[in-house]
Amino acid sequence: MHADPPPDDTAPSRLQLPPGPWTSVLDCLCDRFPAISRETWIDRFVRGRVLDADGAPLALDAPYRLGAQVRYFREVAAEPVIPFEEVVLHADDDLVVADKPHFLPVTPAGGYVRETLLARLIRRLGNPDLVPLHRLDRETAGVVLFSANPATRSAYQDLFRLRRIEKTYEALAPALPELEFPLVRSSRIVPGEPFFRMREAEDEGAANSQTRIAVCERGASTWRYALSPVTGRKHQLRVHMAALGAPIVGDAMYPHLCPRAPGDYTQPLQLLAQSLAFVDPLSGQARRFESRLRLASLDAP
Repeated sequence: MHADPPPDDTAPSRLQLPPGPWTSVLDCLCDRFPAISRETWIDRFVRGRVLDADGAPLALDAPYRLGAQVRYFREVAAEPVIPFEEVVLHADDDLVVADKPHFLPVTPAGGYVRETLLARLIRRLGNPDLVPLHRLDRETAGVVLFSANPATRSAYQDLFRLRRIEKTYEALAPALPELEFPLVRSSRIVPGEPFFRMREAEDEGAANSQTRIAVCERGASTWRYALSPVTGRKHQLRVHMAALGAPIVGDAMYPHLCPRAPGDYTQPLQLLAQSLAFVDPLSGQARRFESRLRLASLDAP
């Protein structure tokens, strides 16, 4: 089998093989990802783009084993270039902190593989062990933390799991003069329609999301809000602001789905992950990282 050299700027996707009737890894992948043709998967196997847990190329007839880990490199033809640059705010042996621009995905998804924050940082820093410790939506800009060392990764992951990270976001949204701030929005957020949207479901169980909301600056019709998520549900801040009657400026998903034209970067979502603060689990020192990016100016009051 001829194997191309593995890409040096993208991390492989990982899949733990689920239960199923398959006899080969190839059959499993074809069923699991029906949008990718069998011919494409065969080509990836032949070129060494499908690996086992140790990083060795799998043979085309590799047998299916429940729970086995498979790694594969996603490939996208004619991937669009995102015309905005990230900034590295901090880098040491254990932790990398980056300032992500709007429209750049954190990890491979959809039509993006090389044009992701992860792939760009791997290319820039030469460290294929980089792993994001949390996520931002593609439309959201701001501070993202990456683990740079597998040996210390769990210590930083625990900060998020145990909610020991103080996260502050900034957002521009319509004025809400009828409400008293600061306030806390609590609700139950569940998957909506289409599948990639979320919604509030007050009658379907206890609240599973909470956001503290304050006003930083008041304009004539738009205010600048400080958002502090207590929980980390998908699209939580966007859903909560829309539910209050103040959808974030530039939001093409909430409260209504308004798809952007490909390559349209004219109206970025006015949501910024402004800062992350925590006590470093390795050194015990207090650390705080702030974005250098800025949202749009407010209209005059």
